[in-house]
Amino acid sequence: MRDLLTDTTNRALRYLADLPRRRVAPPPEAVAALAALDEPFPDAPTDPGRVIELLDRVASPATITIPGPRFFGFVAGGVLPAALAANWLAGTWDQNTVYMSVTPATSTLEQVALRWILEILGLPAECGGAFVTGATIANFSALAAARRSVLARAGWDVEGDGLTGAPPVTVIVGAEVHPAVTKSLGLLGLGRRRVVTVAADAQGRMRADRLPRVAGPTIVCTQVGNVNTGACDPVGEICARVREAGAWVHVDGAFGLWAAAAPERAHLVAGVAAADSWATDAHKWLNVPFDSGLALVRDAEALRAAMAVTAEYLPPSGTQRNPGEYTPELSRRARGVEVWAALRSLGRRGLADVIETTCRLARRFADGLTAAGYEILNDVVLNQVLVSFGEPAVTNRVIAGLQADGTCWCGGTVWQGRTAMRISVSNFATTADDVDRSLAAMLRIAARSLDGPSPVG
Repeated sequence: MRDLLTDTTNRALRYLADLPRRRVAPPPEAVAALAALDEPFPDAPTDPGRVIELLDRVASPATITIPGPRFFGFVAGGVLPAALAANWLAGTWDQNTVYMSVTPATSTLEQVALRWILEILGLPAECGGAFVTGATIANFSALAAARRSVLARAGWDVEGDGLTGAPPVTVIVGAEVHPAVTKSLGLLGLGRRRVVTVAADAQGRMRADRLPRVAGPTIVCTQVGNVNTGACDPVGEICARVREAGAWVHVDGAFGLWAAAAPERAHLVAGVAAADSWATDAHKWLNVPFDSGLALVRDAEALRAAMAVTAEYLPPSGTQRNPGEYTPELSRRARGVEVWAALRSLGRRGLADVIETTCRLARRFADGLTAAGYEILNDVVLNQVLVSFGEPAVTNRVIAGLQADGTCWCGGTVWQGRTAMRISVSNFATTADDVDRSLAAMLRIAARSLDGPSPVG
């Protein structure tokens, strides 16, 4: 075991050391070589060292460098050293973090991390929280608590009696609602299409003045951090408009919620603490390994009641917080350990610096592209930049060319009818040099793709 883990560690360290120099997208020959893994299931055991050697030799070259400093395709952070090391150690511990009495170390770390997060984000200290796989399940968990609460007020036990015959629940969303929310609504039986959609402004913010009159069991789904523009709904104003009617206000804040931790950006999410529940990711701006999301609910008992299970073989709940009583999973890894490690290593100032720096680098992208004559389609308030290189075909050629080039990686989108390239800066390791190197590649490929016409469409 020692030799195997030492060899694996050395391979992992080489991979990390190569990240700044590697192509961001894997070369076609590396992807083609993956065919070697598609072999018949072996009859006999294989030496573990040979398994790891094969994995590293064939799979490592075919990975896209998402943890590298020039991956801008999605809102995906890198991996802080303390978070990665904690992830390795927690994997060694192999703790099924469900009950405090069974896994006291990881349960305690999760509880501390939850308290810190509530403090950092300026949310009520009494909130319940669930460490889950990502924003989709975070939204699902928080909305399950919302569903339970609004129906309980109408005299209906949804966990016991289901939705058949239940009072109808009105769900209100903005025109720019993220698919993670609509998917969660579908999973909860509330319907992906059975929603009231409120118009958004030019940056994608829900227009509070367009909210319908609210009556009966109602959930309002807001958003901070539009995945295209970074814009944030006016959550405080929305809460004020629907509170008297008893509506539950949920905030999808996969990355935007973390703006609360940065003094220069906190005004963008002013008022979010007035909501009833929040969903966010730690594997975006907090830069921990993937598979790390958070559901936060003001009424901790509503979340626990929506998620808790009982069985004769399970330990009694007792008076301590049992992590598994707040999550959809019963078996779950100790993902709170790396969240704790990231927060402990950064501190308040370090976390704010990660957010502020990535936002400034996004502005650097926007300024460089504007200076070259290309059109930025959004107000760059956070870490998101939308750029058009002219006609849709030209923009798509630039995106394809950039992805094939390997200097950096950006994806495409359509924003309010305009085809655009989306740049998301979320990695703590990204530097101004990475931005300038990427800008040079963008401008070189754009000039080649334009083939003469004016760059501004």
